Amino acid sequence: MKPELSIVMPVLNEATQIVDRLRALQTLRATGVELIVADGGSADDTAHLAMALADRVVTAPRGRASQMNTGAAASQGRILLFLHADTCLPESAAQSVLAAIGEGSSWGRFDVRINGAHALLRVVERMMNWRSRITGIATGDQAIFVCRDIFQAMGGYADLPLMEDIALTTRLRQLSPPACLREKVVTSGRRWEKHGVLPTILLMWWLRAAYFLGADPSHLALRYGYAPVAKQTP
Repeated sequence: MKPELSIVMPVLNEATQIVDRLRALQTLRATGVELIVADGGSADDTAHLAMALADRVVTAPRGRASQMNTGAAASQGRILLFLHADTCLPESAAQSVLAAIGEGSSWGRFDVRINGAHALLRVVERMMNWRSRITGIATGDQAIFVCRDIFQAMGGYADLPLMEDIALTTRLRQLSPPACLREKVVTSGRRWEKHGVLPTILLMWWLRAAYFLGADPSHLALRYGYAPVAKQTP
């Protein structure tokens, strides 16, 4: 029997935390949720460590869009949930997603909490949840879920080095509003704390504004800190 829900997790060089992240999902696997890990060519033991804790580990060209599309193609669930490696689902995640889809939604996302002690992080997470509820656009940190047939009909994630989540949910909201689940996923605040909360807020605002004004996502990815993929020498 095919699973109702498949979780697709894109990973890259996550050997230090991948076992803990996947162990946290074993209760869901025990209830029939499928877990697919999509590795982007890790230089460490990420893929090897994931094999014992996932239903399938696939390899894809580096980049979240490419990895999530490959993982989705390898999965069997009627519903797809895309989960970043540094984001943790609530215990009721599967039931909440199935209930939302059962009530007529074709896609949705969770509210988010950013893990960290800085007071500004509480403001950031509230703004993220509020903005998403108002605009109908979600970010990958919010664990986007979507019916497989809708995802396939839209061609999956656009092949972008950044803003692939914004691009997908912008198209999805034209089809229907999202199910905005109030249960919270918890995402890592490591980037915020490393680069400073306020500078990171300003950078993210600038990146989104530039994207909506037509800036090249490749240039935005470099500004965000994504190193370009090294070209293979013949």
